[in-house]
Amino acid sequence: MKSLNRWVYAVIGVIVLLLAGLVYAWSVISKSIAATFPDWSAAQLSLTFTIVMAMFCVGCLIAGIFAKKVSPKLYVMLSGVLFLAGFLIAAATNGSPVLLYIGFGVLCGLGAGFAYNAVMSTMSSWFPDKQGLISGILLMGFGLSSFIIGKVFAAVAPPDGEVALWRNTFRVMAVVIFVIMVVCSFFFVKPGEDFVPPTASKKKAVREPASDITSAQMVKKASFWLYYVWAILISAAGLALVSQASGIATQVGSNVSPGNIATVVGLVSIFNGIGRVIFGTLFDKKGYQLTMILDMIVFVLAGGILILALNTGNFVFIVVGFIVGGFAYGGVTPTNSAIISDFFGRTNYPMNFSLINTNLIIASFASTIAGKLYDVSGSYMTTIFMMIGVTVAGFVAFLGIRRPK
Repeated sequence: MKSLNRWVYAVIGVIVLLLAGLVYAWSVISKSIAATFPDWSAAQLSLTFTIVMAMFCVGCLIAGIFAKKVSPKLYVMLSGVLFLAGFLIAAATNGSPVLLYIGFGVLCGLGAGFAYNAVMSTMSSWFPDKQGLISGILLMGFGLSSFIIGKVFAAVAPPDGEVALWRNTFRVMAVVIFVIMVVCSFFFVKPGEDFVPPTASKKKAVREPASDITSAQMVKKASFWLYYVWAILISAAGLALVSQASGIATQVGSNVSPGNIATVVGLVSIFNGIGRVIFGTLFDKKGYQLTMILDMIVFVLAGGILILALNTGNFVFIVVGFIVGGFAYGGVTPTNSAIISDFFGRTNYPMNFSLINTNLIIASFASTIAGKLYDVSGSYMTTIFMMIGVTVAGFVAFLGIRRPK
């Protein structure tokens, strides 16, 4: 297995993250559930997404803590089991959202976190020379999941269809994900200590990290905390958009079919995936400063376009706004991965990476806040203002970030 071309491992990583990232399809999935339970508020439904993001971080952190004791292969298998149980439990939801919270929120969230850490810590170890690029490629699968699975879900379980359809879809997804995860788990092996990336001998030596420190040492660095705040704020902007995208599109395109709404919402995921590769490559070539500045500029631009959409009722602006917004959100996750490797080293990457990802526990509340803002105002304009506001605040944190010397 270790003799395989390193890009084979990258493909396996993309497949696993494609499945794990289906939690981001919540914006589309929630429509069918909302149609079944019309008495539930937007805030109640949005809490599911908050829970799944929080548990995703917990799962990622647990996997990081025990990275040296538990095989990543086992984590991927366990992820498949959790998705199996989670979707089956969520499919039994009736009257109260409790089972939805437990199944989709807690169990699927944990499963996604286990898979995410296993992929990023294992597959990226094959690419010490391309940390930004490989992070972007791997995480592209995580981002595109929302579009692919969202489209499938909208086709087989539309909001105006039979109530049983989304439940049956959940059950089928449970089995399919379990089987694929178990098969892919056997490809989770790390390179030997003597592994040398091809580019190291053909082009130039691999750039060494600024430092190589433990998590305890990392959390004493101001650069870690400033970046952590930045990641919270920019992730909050992206999660607010992702969680409310379907509602925003429906508010402007009230006459647009559910299938077309799902397609347009899927643009966020498509360009999220594209953005992850482009921003990851940009990080490798130009460093963290230009990457982060450009990301924030694009986020503010996306907010401006969506404001135009809501003010004019022009659905074209929704399409453009989702493309730009998805691209901007794509810049956050590869930067998380690349900056941890570049600033703090590769020896303790699984744990250090898990710690930086806990920013999503806080950022995930952006979904619930956005839902509450809509319940109060009756308009998604508040979500857009929230996106712009947290991005501007993120720029303040960015000003203090410095690569360790």
